[in-house]
Amino acid sequence: MSHYDDLETRSADARAADQLTQLRAQLAQVTPREGNHLDPSEITSLDDLPKLRVMRKSHLSQWQSEQPPFGGIRVSNVAQIFQSPGPIYEPGGVSHDWWRMGRFLHACGIGTTDVVQNCFGYHLTPAGHMFESGARAVGAIVIPAGTGQTDLQVRAAADLGATSYAGTPDYLKVILDRADATGESLGIVRAAVGGGALFPSLRAEYTERGIACLQCYATADLGNIAYESDAMEGMIVDEGVIVEIVRPGTGDPVPAGEVGEVVVTSLNPDYPLIRFATGDLSAMMEGTSPCGRTNARMKGWMGRADQTAKIKGMFVRPEQVAEFVARHPEVQAARVVVTREGEMDAMEVQVQATGGDEAAWAESVAQTLKLKGRVLRMDALPNDGLVIEDKRDYG
Repeated sequence: MSHYDDLETRSADARAADQLTQLRAQLAQVTPREGNHLDPSEITSLDDLPKLRVMRKSHLSQWQSEQPPFGGIRVSNVAQIFQSPGPIYEPGGVSHDWWRMGRFLHACGIGTTDVVQNCFGYHLTPAGHMFESGARAVGAIVIPAGTGQTDLQVRAAADLGATSYAGTPDYLKVILDRADATGESLGIVRAAVGGGALFPSLRAEYTERGIACLQCYATADLGNIAYESDAMEGMIVDEGVIVEIVRPGTGDPVPAGEVGEVVVTSLNPDYPLIRFATGDLSAMMEGTSPCGRTNARMKGWMGRADQTAKIKGMFVRPEQVAEFVARHPEVQAARVVVTREGEMDAMEVQVQATGGDEAAWAESVAQTLKLKGRVLRMDALPNDGLVIEDKRDYG
């Protein structure tokens, strides 16, 4: 299969140079409200990104309540406004492939001969519009089916000759099972899914039905972030974003291969989100995809980075654990493990370090976490992105 455009196969140096130019242009138009108003000349390479603060959804929610609808962020070419839980409002544009979903649909093999049954929601959420925009970018016809009304979905897919499905991974099975139950034959052979976990068993079932199913990683704020190709070895980072993996609770990049929080800089000039924290955990992979696309790859969704836990009536947050680590140069990582002993919460702080004074660590734990707990030296901690592990049984 041909690639979507030449951007997918350019060299790493060419990509970095182009993205640096776009990043500087983004910085030139952000406002003090966003907190990332460094002079663009201070960013000489993409390695300088950690100089900029991380932006979180909580920031957007607060700013938007103070200055609706977009919290003072300089937004242009707004054609639509959507609402996500919070509520948080996101702009939408109608220029070509505004959310960059066409690249993913092309990787799925969807093109000018396809009829896409788009089962993502159109009401307030941007998901339906995101995938419809992508389908237009690859020249496919769209059935704007939205969610629910499964009997009508089956009827439309059969009558209109749907060849492809776009929607959450599990709803396609609902449609297929209903079609089987009613004796209807559908012609869906490709599926572009997102918005939920694609379990291996479900993908295997689709494969047995003759349906090639690939998934993407996208959000309402950022559009497409990463996507699978037919190689199905990790998710290829989209050409319109810069992805970092950072230690939860900080903006500090983790070593390659280590699990951390996904932080994304969007290069969409209409909506400049710089170092936007998704709250999701993942890790970068080595090498490039066998499909020939040369951008970096990341693993799929590996959990949530927001691991805040209430212990003995006090909230403990990843940021506090990060502060403890920062106080001790010999400490490489730390993890808070919460259990129950009898009817009481118990806290243990596991510390991966070379050398150091455990008594000093215990004192720092009390200062930074505002709680006392056991401190245990570890040779190594698991590479799973967890800094707070809650083992209490909530039954």
